[in-house]
Amino acid sequence: MPDDTLYPFVARKISIQGHTLSFLDQGQGRVIVMLHGNPTWSFYYRNLVNLLQDNYRVIAPDHMGCGLSDKPQNYSYTLKTHIDNLEILLAELKVDKFSLVVHDWGGAIGMGLAARYPERLKSLVILNTAAFCSRRIPLRINICRAPIIGDIIVRGFNGFARGALGMAVVHKMAPAVARGYLEPYDTWAHRVALLRFVQDIPLSPKHDSWQTLVEVENGLAQFRNTPMLILWGGRDFCFNHHYYEEWLQRFPAAETHFFPDAGHYVLEDALSEITPLISAFFRKHITQ
Repeated sequence: MPDDTLYPFVARKISIQGHTLSFLDQGQGRVIVMLHGNPTWSFYYRNLVNLLQDNYRVIAPDHMGCGLSDKPQNYSYTLKTHIDNLEILLAELKVDKFSLVVHDWGGAIGMGLAARYPERLKSLVILNTAAFCSRRIPLRINICRAPIIGDIIVRGFNGFARGALGMAVVHKMAPAVARGYLEPYDTWAHRVALLRFVQDIPLSPKHDSWQTLVEVENGLAQFRNTPMLILWGGRDFCFNHHYYEEWLQRFPAAETHFFPDAGHYVLEDALSEITPLISAFFRKHITQ
């Protein structure tokens, strides 16, 4: 477990098809679901959970293979599976209406579920993510998809999670924070999902997850009138300005804030600026 001064939560567990999914369930009231990406886990949202749990019920799962969830070696780590798991979790918790906070892969996963049940989504916070098809991919990530080489980099040397500690932020992390991000991914076996997430990036219609992502993208138009807050780190090497402009084009009515000196882990680089914006957004759009 990470330092309890940083992550002072007791995770809950459910079983999905024989595997344990870990999640935070903090506070009471209207539900906010926070979805992380790769190679993070619910630790990424620790400060927002602390911020919001006094006024809302905050649910932050660790996707299967990530964080404190099980890390099965022979598992379908696909976009559809992650969406299905989220649907099962919220059904188990009897959550009907909810707001979303999404980052990285959390965007496609969260909007995938929202597309299935559009009437359930009440508001949405977007943090450096995508939920639409793209053929763009940075070379440093594409290398991690290559057979054998990808296994060595991602699973052997923990190059994806460890590399992100420097590449995903502008301001150096405190050592305890860096350890928190890495702690669940301490062995070859425990890094299986990090590699599978990278391999599951659909760049063409030939990819198994392409059609799932097409369905997610096609569902986005349903949310043009849904309250939306876009908070974007401007120095993200992966979800760069192209993705930011795509969100603005699709959702011109969204409230947007661009942080030129923040990276992909925008909650690490710009937390002090972001917290009042998120608090005000949910005060306005989530009523008890």
